[in-house]
This record gives sequence, C-alpha cells and structure tokens, in this order.
Amino acid sequence: MSQPMPTSTIAQTRTRRPLSQRAREEIVAYLLLLPWIIGFTVFHAGTIIASFVISLFDTDLLSPPTFVGLQNYVTLFTEDERFQKALQVTSLYTLGSVPLQILLALGLALLLNQQVAGLGFWRTLFYVPSVMSGVAIALIWQWFYHPDLGLFNTLLGNIGISGPRWLYSQQWALPSIIIMNVWSIGPLMLIFLAGLKGVPREYYEAAQIDGANNWQQFTTITIPLLSPQLLFNTVISIIGSYQIFSSSFVMTQGGPNNATLTLVLYMYSRGFLMARFGYAAAVACVLFLIILILTVIVLRSSRSLVHYEGRQA
Repeated sequence: MSQPMPTSTIAQTRTRRPLSQRAREEIVAYLLLLPWIIGFTVFHAGTIIASFVISLFDTDLLSPPTFVGLQNYVTLFTEDERFQKALQVTSLYTLGSVPLQILLALGLALLLNQQVAGLGFWRTLFYVPSVMSGVAIALIWQWFYHPDLGLFNTLLGNIGISGPRWLYSQQWALPSIIIMNVWSIGPLMLIFLAGLKGVPREYYEAAQIDGANNWQQFTTITIPLLSPQLLFNTVISIIGSYQIFSSSFVMTQGGPNNATLTLVLYMYSRGFLMARFGYAAAVACVLFLIILILTVIVLRSSRSLVHYEGRQA
C-alpha cells in the first residue's frame, strides 16, 4: 500500500496560489523572446567573445598570431591620436544627431496624428527614406552638398547667399552628415505615432474640461504616456549613432583632416586596409563597451521618468 502524503505537503498544496497576472505576462514575454535569445547566443555572443580574444593578439589572420595581451588597448588610449579623434567625432555626432532625430520624429508624429487630407501619403513619404540603401542616400546627398554644382548652394546662390563648401570644409563636414542622417527618421516617427494612438482621448477631454491648454496637455499627458517610446527611441538612436559608417565612408572617407572619422570607419581602416585585425578587434571591443555603458546609464536614469501602463512610475 502507498504511504499517505505528509500533512505539510498537503497544506502546501492547498495554500498554493495561482500565478499573478504580471508573472504570467513575464513568462509569455520570455517565451516570445526565446528565439531571439537563442539566435543571439549562437550567432552573436560567440563572435563578441572571439573579438575580445583576437584583440589580445597582433595578427593579420593569415600568419601565426603574436600574443600582446592588453597592449592594443594601451596603445589606443595613450598613443593613437587617430583613435582619440575618431572617438571625439563619433561622440559629437551622437550629441548632435540623437536629440535632433528625437525632436523631429516626435514633431512629425504629432503632425501625422492629426486628421489631415492624404494622411497615408504623408506617412509613406516620410518613411520611405528609411528603407533606402544607405549608400544610395549618401550618393544623393553628396550631390546635394557639392560646393559648385550641388542643389543646396544653387538654391542659396539664387537668393544671393554664398553657401559653404559642406563636405569639403572641416567645419561643415560633420554637421552635413548629421543633417543627412536626420532625414531617415521614419522608424522613430512610426514608433511615436503608435504610442500616440494608444493615448486615450478621454484624458485630453478631461484636461480640456479642467481648462488645460494645448501645451499643458502635451507636457502632462502626451509626454508621460509617450515616455516608453521616448526611452526606446533614445537608446536605439544612441546605439545607431555610434555605429555610423556608410555615410562617412562613401561621402568623405573620414576627411577632411579626419573631421568625419568615426569609430567604425577607423576600425575598418585598421582591419581591412592595414590588416591589423587584432588592433581593429580592440577598437570593436571599446566601441561595444561604450555603447553598453551609455545604454545602462540611460536605462537606469530613466526609471523614475518612464510611465508604464498599469504600473507606478
């Protein structure tokens, strides 16, 4: 005969409570993320580890490697002025492009959230540049920026203004690339637009009854309820800005005088043009660490600012 269950086991079985709604949602979320987690572990985590291992060697990937330890990293921060210039240029690009992209994407989303004629056409028009090839966009804008035959200086000349030399000017080259890349804000705009569609109209109606003007409604209703989208777009924009490559590679090759030399372009030149793959891997690891630190800082600093529906901020 089977032995009876202990009294303590019976009591635990009777008092076991079902999972809360939040726990069930988290389980479903992790199940949905599982394919991505597996793909990241198999295809990306291994390459990240391999990059760090290669960064400890002096190698061209053809001849036997020479172990140098952390010497590549020491050289980067103490002797390599071009790396420091690339880090400065990339950081300036991030500081200039990310706020501009966020503000313009939010402004366009607010405009396209209104009931205007041809709404579908305008949404498509602003999104199309983001699906074009980065090289094609760079070539088009390279013509726009031509100091003698370009569209911008031709238009400025028609009103009596002598335009700058744009990509050929050390002062204007980086701002020119910032302006060009702001043009492709379609994905950010769509994310903001989706967030705006999720804001209940009852909130605005109640605010209007209380006498709130448009600006007060924007700052007390729209911005708090769009804070998750603001956080997501900010993080994605920062990551993308530190990975910029095609624009500076196609349009300026990092010039003039390294004014548009980005970290990824410098990594490419060291690895594929000079066959110093160990050194290039060290640049890649530093870039990864910078992006990771900035992402953590943004996420931690936004905990008290981001409002999630159904939870306290």
